[in-house]
Amino acid sequence: MKAIMCKEFAPVKNLSWEEVPDPVPGDNEIVVDVKAAGLNYPDNLIVRGLYQFKPELPFSPGHEGAGVVSSVGKEVFSFGVGDKVVFFKGFGAFAEKIVVPESFVFPLPEGLPFHVAGGMFMVYTTSLHALVQRANIKSGDEVLVLGASGGVGLAAVDLAKAYGARVVAAVSTKEKAEVCAGYEVDDVIVYGENKLNKEEQVAFTQELKTKSTKGGYDIIYDPVGDCYAEPALRSIGWAGTYLVVGFAGGEIPSFPTNLILLKGCAVSGVFIGRFQATEPKQNTKNLAEIGRLLGEGKIAPFISNTIPMKDAVASIKAIAERGVLGKLVFVND
Repeated sequence: MKAIMCKEFAPVKNLSWEEVPDPVPGDNEIVVDVKAAGLNYPDNLIVRGLYQFKPELPFSPGHEGAGVVSSVGKEVFSFGVGDKVVFFKGFGAFAEKIVVPESFVFPLPEGLPFHVAGGMFMVYTTSLHALVQRANIKSGDEVLVLGASGGVGLAAVDLAKAYGARVVAAVSTKEKAEVCAGYEVDDVIVYGENKLNKEEQVAFTQELKTKSTKGGYDIIYDPVGDCYAEPALRSIGWAGTYLVVGFAGGEIPSFPTNLILLKGCAVSGVFIGRFQATEPKQNTKNLAEIGRLLGEGKIAPFISNTIPMKDAVASIKAIAERGVLGKLVFVND
């Protein structure tokens, strides 16, 4: 088989598409012929050695995908050869085949194409877990989503609207604002592509506050961090929840803790990999909930483009530079 290979923790350009041995399943493991695999922001971090964990070298990046079971190991009872499945794993999806523990594999929802399933579940499970388990979203809440046109951001917009929230999207360009408008957000803020200085951060806070009908947000969903985080936190409402999802902006921010005290708010971390590993039953329920919302037409994943797996390197580099709208999916013929 062929795979995108990372042989050293280095810039994305060092990745290569090359022949490697086919994987063999061990006990409780499944080999999946990968039909589609979604690109996520952590995929660019893991190859540079900047993610929360470092796989043993060499490895293929790629957190999620969809495909067909081609072989199973001993003690596998839930799946058989030929089954269509969705899978999650911290790495390995950018390849023609992947070996995955049985517990990380789920049946492909009926009627869902491989390229949609392979590119939606990580961002939607992340955002659902954040909004439901971490922030207890309810109808009528006011939600601010930073980086709202990216994969997790747009999933958060889509889910928040499905749960009856009022949603304000914050993005860096007018083009990205148009993507969010297609999801019927209630308002949009364009904060620009350059880092904000202190004066601009104050102005950003004021603009965020003017877009809130409550004078402050119930939930702030932040996959961006950097210079946008503290201004956003200053716009949170009393007893709101600030969701720390990631740091696509580059720098990991620090918050003045007196703001948290004065706002009576919670700052809650969202680490989907740890959640899936430690709370598998709740994760399965979340997948079922996403399937329900999808089946009822209440959510609509935005797959912006499909690209041959062999051409993945340029796109992994683009997501590092925040140059991806919606979700890109790599496909194998």
